[in-house]
Amino acid sequence: MNLVAVCAEQTGDTLQITLNRPEARNAMSLQMVGELCQVLQAAEATAGQPDAVRVVVLRGAGGHFCAGGDLKDMAAARMQTMQKADGAEDPIAKVNAEFGALCVAYANTPLAVVAVLEGTVMGGGFGLACVADVAIATETASFRLPETSLGVVPAQIAPFLVERLGYSQAKRLAVTGGRLDAAAALHLGLVHEVTGTATVQTVLDRVLADILACAPGALAATKALMARARLETPQSLVQDAAAIFSRAAMGPEGLEGMTAFIQKRKPQWALP
Repeated sequence: MNLVAVCAEQTGDTLQITLNRPEARNAMSLQMVGELCQVLQAAEATAGQPDAVRVVVLRGAGGHFCAGGDLKDMAAARMQTMQKADGAEDPIAKVNAEFGALCVAYANTPLAVVAVLEGTVMGGGFGLACVADVAIATETASFRLPETSLGVVPAQIAPFLVERLGYSQAKRLAVTGGRLDAAAALHLGLVHEVTGTATVQTVLDRVLADILACAPGALAATKALMARARLETPQSLVQDAAAIFSRAAMGPEGLEGMTAFIQKRKPQWALP
C-alpha cells in the first residue's frame, strides 16, 4: 500500500496510524481521507489471520492531531461547483460526504479505536476525536469547532458531537465556535484522560493492555450492541441482547474466559 498522507505501522495486535502532514498541522486532505479508509479496510481484512489487528491508534505527526479540512481541497471543490452543469453532482457535497463516510467507517469498525490528541484538534479532527472509543489528550491539546465562525456547518461530525457530548453541549460549542483546552475537554467527556507529553506513551500502553485483555469477538459484538442501544429502547433490545449474550457465552471466547477465571489465569483468546 503506497501511503503519502498517513503512516501505518503495526506492532503485534496494534496498528498505529499517523496523520502525516505536519507542515499543515495534519489538515485533512482528500488524499488523507482516502488513505485512512484504505488502511482501516486493510486492518479489518486481517481478521482471522495470525497477525490480525485488534486495535487502531490514531495520532498526528509534528505535535498536532488534525487542523480540520484542507482549505485547498475546499477551494478546488468550490471552483468546480461554480462551473458544474445543471444536474451534475455537487463537488463540495461529494468532498464533504467522503469525510462523513470516513467518520462512519471508524465509528462502525469492530476494531477498538484509540485517539491520541496533541496540539491542534480542530473541525474534522474534533469529529475524529469523538468517533474514537478511547480518547487520550496531552496537556498541549487545544480543541476548536470553528465551522460556524467560518460561515459553514459541522455537517458530517454533528452526529458524533451529539453522541459524545450530548445535545446541549454539542449545540453550545457549535453555535459559539467553541474552544476547549484539555481540562475542559475532559470535564465534558470529549476525552477520557489527560496526561503530560512525557507520559502519554505510558498511558497509551496501559489503555492498549486493557483493551487487549478483552476478547476480540466480544469487544466487536459489544461495540455493535452499544451502537444500537443509542437509538433503540431497552425493551426492544431485550431478546436480541439475550441472544447475543447466549452466543458469546456458548462460544469459544465465553468458554475460555470462564475457564480462565475459574483457573485463576489470564485467558488466551483465539483469533475470531
